Amino acid sequence: MSVEIGLWGVAILMGLLVLRLPVALALIVVSFGGIWAMIGWNPAMGILSNTPYAFAAKWTMSAVPMFLLMGFIAYHTGLTGGLFEAAKALLARLPGGLAISSVFACSGFAAVSGSSLACAAAMGRIAIPEMVKAGYRPSIASGCIAAGGTIGALIPPSILMIIYGVIAETSIIEVFLGGIAIGLLTALSYCIVVLIIAWLRPDIIPRQAAVESTDMWRALAQVAPILALIALIFGGLFSGLFTATQAGAVGALGTIILAASMGRLTRKAFTDSVTETVITTGSLLIIGIGATMFTRFLGLSGVSNLISSFVSGSGMSLITVLLVIIIIYLILGTFMEPFGAMLVTLPIFLPLIDAQGLSLVWFGVLVVKLLEVGMITPPVGMNVFVIKNVASKYVTVTEVFRGVLPFILADFVVVALIVAFPALVLFLPDLLSTNAAR
Repeated sequence: MSVEIGLWGVAILMGLLVLRLPVALALIVVSFGGIWAMIGWNPAMGILSNTPYAFAAKWTMSAVPMFLLMGFIAYHTGLTGGLFEAAKALLARLPGGLAISSVFACSGFAAVSGSSLACAAAMGRIAIPEMVKAGYRPSIASGCIAAGGTIGALIPPSILMIIYGVIAETSIIEVFLGGIAIGLLTALSYCIVVLIIAWLRPDIIPRQAAVESTDMWRALAQVAPILALIALIFGGLFSGLFTATQAGAVGALGTIILAASMGRLTRKAFTDSVTETVITTGSLLIIGIGATMFTRFLGLSGVSNLISSFVSGSGMSLITVLLVIIIIYLILGTFMEPFGAMLVTLPIFLPLIDAQGLSLVWFGVLVVKLLEVGMITPPVGMNVFVIKNVASKYVTVTEVFRGVLPFILADFVVVALIVAFPALVLFLPDLLSTNAAR
């Protein structure tokens, strides 16, 4: 009977999500109703009252508002504005150099913000007008930035990876390390796409665009402080000097001091940053609380064990299981935002992945990559709509979607490489573990 209630709960949850009910509310309502049906009103009320504190009081969760504040301060004070100029000074002479510069600028911004949307918005305002002026077709210029923004969730500090580490109870630092390799691989794949298009279709991406000369040393000097801050955070984080929470606090404080010393920390910028941090943290916490309740509901109903037993007894190969999971995430990415899609599915998939003996660190990076593909996939690619808003004078939504298609193909190649060669993700985490053991 409990298993039937659990399966009905999963079906009802999917129906509520299709009807566009907020993810957090859908998770909480289904979990509470299911637990009530199985074991009674009082246990359901007990879980409802205890779960918020049990989830939000986890020490590692305090890293979320710290990294969010760091990113919002950097965004609102324009500390990362020089990243594109610095990248352009080094790379503009390559075929498709402006597009390649924008991809590397997105990677640099990712190391500060951890947000795909902020990354796409910030770089879109700066890079798209310059690329269009230099002869790039607007669709490919906007598509490049929309895709480049997805690197924001792959290169630390990634809020998605922090939440995954908390839910999966695995090392956030190891997931961060795995994300670095895949973030850089993604950036490289996008640069290859740009080079191929520039070579085959110079009418879309000019091989040699007319670009105003940039003083390399001046551009590098402009971004040197923020690069030094990134180096401090990463160095402390991966050397073991900082925990993830401490690294977030150091990053937030360092960004505030840096912005204030440069005269950019206005009252409005600080107020907007704090307000957006509080709102975003609150929304993430309530979704996480709902996901924790849903995990308990599935555990009590036996659905998690049922799925694991079914997969083990059905003779499905490991590749088939992974293919099904990949397809599910790609479908969910077309109509759900990443946090909701991740937290709805992890209670179902984590026991299955653990039972297969796969690395949870590797799976976390794969999940984040798949969710970021959803950020540029029709019909609800959120990065696409962000780019449309910041570049509406150049492109329509349809043109942006057309521009991201080559980069989605590159993403599929990266996903295939992650599945075929897990060492791409696990090399750096294993290296950290080996050094720690010594």
